[in-house]
Amino acid sequence: MARLLQDPSKLLPSEWYTANKMQRASTESQKSRSECMIAESWRLVDEIEKTTQKTQSDVNKKLEQRREEIKFWKQELDNKLAQIVHETEILLTFKNRLERALEGCKEPLVVAQKCLLYRQRRVGIDLVHDEVEQQLLKEVEVLQGIIALLERTLEQTNEQIRRNRSAKYDLDMDLKDKFTALTIDDYCASLTNDTPHIVYADNAMKPEGNFVSPEDWIDFTNINVEKADKQRNNSLALKALIDGILSQIANDMRKQYEMVNNAFRNRVEEVKDAKHKLETLLAMVMDETASQEKNIAALKKAITDKEAPVKVAQTRLEARNHRPNVELCYDTVHSSLMSEVQEITKNIQRQDALAQAQTELKGLSRRQLSLEEEIKVKENTLYIDEVLCMQMRESVCINNY
Repeated sequence: MARLLQDPSKLLPSEWYTANKMQRASTESQKSRSECMIAESWRLVDEIEKTTQKTQSDVNKKLEQRREEIKFWKQELDNKLAQIVHETEILLTFKNRLERALEGCKEPLVVAQKCLLYRQRRVGIDLVHDEVEQQLLKEVEVLQGIIALLERTLEQTNEQIRRNRSAKYDLDMDLKDKFTALTIDDYCASLTNDTPHIVYADNAMKPEGNFVSPEDWIDFTNINVEKADKQRNNSLALKALIDGILSQIANDMRKQYEMVNNAFRNRVEEVKDAKHKLETLLAMVMDETASQEKNIAALKKAITDKEAPVKVAQTRLEARNHRPNVELCYDTVHSSLMSEVQEITKNIQRQDALAQAQTELKGLSRRQLSLEEEIKVKENTLYIDEVLCMQMRESVCINNY
């Protein structure tokens, strides 16, 4: 009856104790798991902290190494840039020397060509392919060869300057990039966990741009450095070449200049000597002409002086032809008069000496004219060589460039 009256929804005391015991056991189990979890969490947090610190420290070390590496290559690039700029500036001065040397060759060439042109005005026998002309032609050939050499060297220098500037441009660009990279890495190195305004960068892990390997990075800069070194060495070799060329052309120009001048001096002396000898001959001819003119005058006078005796003889004969009768005798007087007239007449008619003398006088006159013309030829040659050419050549100045 009592069991029938009991509420079926109520639990038994044993069940209550069991339930409480289970609650305690479950709570203690949960607490134990929670404590283990907390302990594990602290261990994990401590491990993560240590790992994070170690990783961050390792990153900081690598970042510092990278900064030092960039600084090293930046310094290397700075050095190469300074060297290539210095060499380019020096090469520009060498270019200026070449340009001045090229300009300095123009006047001697014009002078040599003018001398050849002036000497075409020589006339007669003096228009000869002499030593002076040979040396002048050689001088023109030497100067034209020097000008061609300088032009080629100037082109080579301009090309080397262009290559130097190309190497400088590559160094500049590389330095600019390294300066930017170093600035960025300096900024990164300055960041700490306490730096304000640091934020999450969700896209940081997404690669942007074309990444290169460290080896390619080093190779790229090495190529720029090697290119700069190569162009610097080429510039040094070219400078030595230009120095040698400028020294050699100055020597060649001076040597040929003196060869021409010596040939001119020798030729002028030869022409002066020839002119002096011609003038001596002219004086002799003129003296001989004067003597021959006196001779002709004497011959003519001698002929004239015979006119009176022949007149006397002929008058006597004419008078004796009028003797009367037997007195018209062919006596010794008559025969002597006849002989005298014939002799004097014959002598007067013999003008061979006078004609020969006159012929010789004409020959002397022709010789005088020929000598005077030849002296004028020599004077013309001396004027061309000594006045026009040699005085013009005095203005030529051959410098060391």
